[in-house]
Amino acid sequence: MNETPVRVGFLEQLTNGFTTLLTQGMEQIFGPDVNHSALGRLTYADFFTVIVLVLLLLAAHSLAAVFLRHKKESADASENKGVLWRHFLQILGGPLYSLIWVAGADMALTTLLRKLLPAAEWTAARQFLSKLVDLGVFTVLFWLCFRLTRVLEKRLAAAAAKTGSKVDLLFVPLLGKCLRVVLPVLGIILALPVLNLPSEYAGVVAKGTSILLIVAVAVIAFQAVSLGEKVVLMRFDITVADNLQARKIHTQLQVISKTIYFLLGLFTVASILMLFEEVRHFGTSILASAGVVGVIIGFAAQKTIANLFAGFQIALSQPIRLDDVVIVEGQWGRVEEITLTYVVIHIWDDRRLIAPLTDFIEKPFENWTRVSAQLLGSVLLWVDYSLPLEETRQAARQIIEASPLWDHRFWNLQVSDSSERTMQIRVLCTATDASKAWDLRCEVREKLISFIQQNHPRSLPRLRGDWESAHS
Repeated sequence: MNETPVRVGFLEQLTNGFTTLLTQGMEQIFGPDVNHSALGRLTYADFFTVIVLVLLLLAAHSLAAVFLRHKKESADASENKGVLWRHFLQILGGPLYSLIWVAGADMALTTLLRKLLPAAEWTAARQFLSKLVDLGVFTVLFWLCFRLTRVLEKRLAAAAAKTGSKVDLLFVPLLGKCLRVVLPVLGIILALPVLNLPSEYAGVVAKGTSILLIVAVAVIAFQAVSLGEKVVLMRFDITVADNLQARKIHTQLQVISKTIYFLLGLFTVASILMLFEEVRHFGTSILASAGVVGVIIGFAAQKTIANLFAGFQIALSQPIRLDDVVIVEGQWGRVEEITLTYVVIHIWDDRRLIAPLTDFIEKPFENWTRVSAQLLGSVLLWVDYSLPLEETRQAARQIIEASPLWDHRFWNLQVSDSSERTMQIRVLCTATDASKAWDLRCEVREKLISFIQQNHPRSLPRLRGDWESAHS
């Protein structure tokens, strides 16, 4: 309670003593004429005092800069000085210079306004200047603390880089973000008593600071959830060939994290609204008629609630996962994103199919990567009965075994159907995933057709007929 008056009194006493000393010195040098009016109530001595104050401030600024530069150079040359001390000297300059000019500006304004204003107005102006000085000193100290947090964040980042731990590399940015969020909020809360606002604004200020605290905690909670998600996902790489387990974890975390984000956001908004008396009364009225309101809300939001529960069911039972190859509504694509209410399917031609979550619980669909990404592809060709099967089988074998798309698991060639004109041959071959299976089928089909065209062109499908003479 006594800190502010002591500081303001010290500055005012220092200003009075400095002004008196300069005035007496000028009277001895220039005579009593220095106390004559130069501009209104201001004398030549007052103007000279302000000029000397400005010169002294410039000198103090220069001396502080020389001192800090000397300390920094000695710290750089010394091996015993820590890196943290060097960084502290580097960031100390701006706040120190600002503190010098805050004190100097207060002394200069005190010298001028004390002569220009009447006694009653000067008292009010002195109180206003005192608050400005308090706010300026607090701002400078807050600025210094904020710069110290940046230095601390850099030092922690350097230490985390030396450990080589991915968890440390993720935790350090989270700590830096928390400091950057919490420090301004704490600064505002601590500055309010210094400002000494009127009592009629106390309620508004209290609500404002409470809202800032709630938002700060919510931001930190969001960052913590994001960090936890990244730490878990670091152990599961979805880009590897055998990524079944990774896709399970990615799917579960995506649904769970989005649910947590939604609940955190809802809780944050509700906490802010509950600070207002009107909203609390409204909430009490709603709770009084909770039965009717619950039925209405449940009926209106039944689709949304059904999708929300479907999201939890998909996260647990996992009929689909991220990057699964599926056929939905006759469209082939990959699961690109799973939200709380819908699924985004990346179709092969770069379109996006948006399907509600309930479709994957209530309707049948094809999942080509449910257990494994490996697939068995088939190629069907209609050919004439004259095509030699064993030679064609050997050609198919050479085509498949030479292809890098084949996974060396299985292949065969069989006659799968026949009609009165042609027979159908079917080639089966395996691949590691759906994309490679499609390309392998296209390659086998093209090369088999080329083989038949080059070696047995008469074995392509054709119509036979007998021509008889009309006079026979």
